[in-house]
Amino acid sequence: MLTSSETPIIAAVVLIAFGILGWGFYRAKPFGKLGILAWLQSVVLMTPWLLFFGLFAAGIYLNIAAVLLLLVISVGLYIFVGKQLRDAGQDAILKERATERLAIAANNPENTPVVTEIKLEPTPIPPEDLTLIKGMFGIDTFFVTETIPYQEGVVFRGNLRGEPEKVHHRLTQCLQDRLSDKYRLFLVDNTDGKPVFIVLPSRTDPIKAQLPQKLFAIILLIATIATSLETGGLLRNFDLLQHPERWVETLPVVLGLSAILISHEIGHWLLARRHNVRLSWPFFLPAVQIGSFGAITRFESLLPNRRALFDISLAGPAFGGITALALLITGLLLSNSDSLFSLPNQFFQGSILVGSLARIILGSALQSPVVNIHPLVIIGWLGLVITALNLMPAGQLDGGRIVQAIYGRKTAGRTTFATLILLAIVSLGNPLAMYWAIVIVLLQRDLERPSLNEITEPDDARAALGLLALFLMVATLLPLSPALAGRLGIGS
Repeated sequence: MLTSSETPIIAAVVLIAFGILGWGFYRAKPFGKLGILAWLQSVVLMTPWLLFFGLFAAGIYLNIAAVLLLLVISVGLYIFVGKQLRDAGQDAILKERATERLAIAANNPENTPVVTEIKLEPTPIPPEDLTLIKGMFGIDTFFVTETIPYQEGVVFRGNLRGEPEKVHHRLTQCLQDRLSDKYRLFLVDNTDGKPVFIVLPSRTDPIKAQLPQKLFAIILLIATIATSLETGGLLRNFDLLQHPERWVETLPVVLGLSAILISHEIGHWLLARRHNVRLSWPFFLPAVQIGSFGAITRFESLLPNRRALFDISLAGPAFGGITALALLITGLLLSNSDSLFSLPNQFFQGSILVGSLARIILGSALQSPVVNIHPLVIIGWLGLVITALNLMPAGQLDGGRIVQAIYGRKTAGRTTFATLILLAIVSLGNPLAMYWAIVIVLLQRDLERPSLNEITEPDDARAALGLLALFLMVATLLPLSPALAGRLGIGS
């Protein structure tokens, strides 16, 4: 039975959700079939979230199996609608090209060549190099209409005459054949939404970490080991600084957290290697509360496209999160009345994901005031929290990179701002949120620099995986209300 205080909250959630969907439909309707299909994709992706959190606010809990079923159905529908959208978009492109050709034929009955004047201005690139660069563009790839100086390079405005990925690959190969490794070719959206090519010297590439930075990374690693030891002592109810002789007792926590952090970085490294992207050494962030906040890893080479940004960004949380989840489930399975740790049942109310898994595996044991658990439960929980924090959609965090890869830089900037506002609010009651907000503001608030091909978006399957990762992040960090925890049988 819903209380009178819960009813306005549920009504507000429903109104906001339908308001967002209605606003999206209003924005999409002028674009015809393409706009409606794009809007339907958003509806498909939002539906599991709206159902889960709407029912959650109403006091109705969906178990893990139901949530996974909803996500599978949502992904399938998302991919299906995406295929329809691509087919409709291809038809629109063909119609537009046919219309352009008919217009040219009507205005040029004698079929004489049409020449568009190219605006020439002094550029930072030497004239002989600029001539070679302009010569690689053509009417079958990118028809240049204007040349504009830009920073240390030049912008070419014009009309794209093919698939962005194929055109970019072809012109990149041509540029390398003509001028070796001297320049980089970027394909990005202009302020008016039209594709432009930007050529910059290779000296503007990301700089490799130097010896001082590597030494600093080693210092942070040592500090992270120290804070992990301290966290292990706190979990065993003693202060390691006052009892250093008991450091051996903290080793299980240190080894477990190290396995999660290392698997996270291995995920980044494997996918970076696959895309021929060079990464910096990881700069681990020590944290007394949970041992570590994870690590900052910089890109030391340009990203070929947004798919590479997505794959590398998601691989770390996927590897680390799976490792943490495996440790958590193993610990729950090994937990019994003789387990080493004893925790109040309120511990399992701190996370929807952890509480749900514990309820499935431990059952009625969660109704006892104190629950005996295996140490792996604590290690797995800490690992999930670290992974979830890195999946927050802000700046150069893995979650921020994922949002930038799927939705572009403008949306990533907005989610960064919203995340910082949310952390500021939460920090009023949780110091961990305040520390994490400071880390983002000082170290990782900026977005990643554009990839070489910024036009081509990740496919639908990647977009669905990204949303699944963000969903699990919310499910890990969002606590259960006492009322709902009671309905689930967590607590007395």
